Amino acid sequence: MESSTQAGAPDRRGELPRPRWFKGRNSARPPRKAAERDFRLFWWANAADALGTQTSGVVLPLLLLSLGYSPQTAGLVAGLSVGSGLLLGPLAAVPADRGARKTIMFWSALVAALAMGSVALALALGRLTLAHLLAALAVERFSTACHDAASRGTVALLCPPDGQPRAVARLAAADQGALVVGPVLGGAAYQLLRALPFLADALSYAVAALCVRAMRTDLKAAAAHSGDGLLREAAAGLRLVRGHPLLRLVLVWIALVNGVAVTLYYCTLFALERFGNGALPVGLVLAVTGAAGLAGSLAAPRAASRLGAARVLVAATWLLIPLAAALALANGPWTYGVLLGALSFLIPLPAIVLQSRALLATRPELQARAGAVLATAAGAAAALAPALAGLLTAETAAAVPALGCAALLTLLAVHTTRRSALIGASA
Repeated sequence: MESSTQAGAPDRRGELPRPRWFKGRNSARPPRKAAERDFRLFWWANAADALGTQTSGVVLPLLLLSLGYSPQTAGLVAGLSVGSGLLLGPLAAVPADRGARKTIMFWSALVAALAMGSVALALALGRLTLAHLLAALAVERFSTACHDAASRGTVALLCPPDGQPRAVARLAAADQGALVVGPVLGGAAYQLLRALPFLADALSYAVAALCVRAMRTDLKAAAAHSGDGLLREAAAGLRLVRGHPLLRLVLVWIALVNGVAVTLYYCTLFALERFGNGALPVGLVLAVTGAAGLAGSLAAPRAASRLGAARVLVAATWLLIPLAAALALANGPWTYGVLLGALSFLIPLPAIVLQSRALLATRPELQARAGAVLATAAGAAAALAPALAGLLTAETAAAVPALGCAALLTLLAVHTTRRSALIGASA
């Protein structure tokens, strides 16, 4: 197993130190202008992907409900669509770390475009079946898992260590910006024609494929692969995360917060639908949360620089608790919007800090595999969350999911406070 060096504290300018293994690797990085151009293409690929996903994702449960399926079924389908790609991600990370990063990203985006295009076509013809939808979602999620696994490590290969927090924040801002535009676009398009959001998703994957194809950097890490079997090489990421205290903290925090956020998201979606709100009002409420998340993503690097990364991590985690609990008392679209917006603003602050430190704690030739482990943990939580939200919404009082999430966040806040020294003291 490759060793890694734990990231240290930021200096007085908020810049991150270079780990010991970074020495001598500048020669492998492309020239600055080429790297900046390729990062812009990478950013546009991710932004297009995120926009399409949010456009179709917001209406998927509404589509199932309109077809006569229960909230439990809608939650189960949403969970399966996330969970179906979990096992493939760590395996796809191995050839990505070996040097096939661009090839995997291109073809996986193209296959996802075809899968979502088939859903749009079937809907337009009035012939969509649940089996077709499940199959298309499974293909799309498998492809997305491959794309995500291959894309990890791209920031480390294109950006110097002191530029990586800003790069991570820009990518997170694109995701949050998609949350602003995507739900509104999806809700409005769904009311015009149910196939339109899925067509938009297919086109977004095609744009992502073209952007990746236009990148000139080969995106290959310096070290060659070990020659071990596929499963053994895939397990290298798990061994790294398991043996590294900082990466274990990142895994626990991201997985639990991701599960809680998705649970609250779907509970809100089902509650708003039960109160008689259509696709457009739901999209507008979710757009408010996306705008708050965008603001949080943009504020994260400066907050970590001024307040200290450890303080931001601990304070934001504790503040999530009362907001989750307050959702138990929500009774209208704007109440949900305000509370989810506050949650969405806070979550990127520690998330970007943790992701930036995880990049520095991992060698470039293990970035995809270590990232796949973290993503699998977060994806497993996200896969269980919709089904859990559907079950709780149908079988219990509306306050139960929110109070349960608040309890989980309390446990996480205690654990994070105890382990916050791993982030490093502020300068």
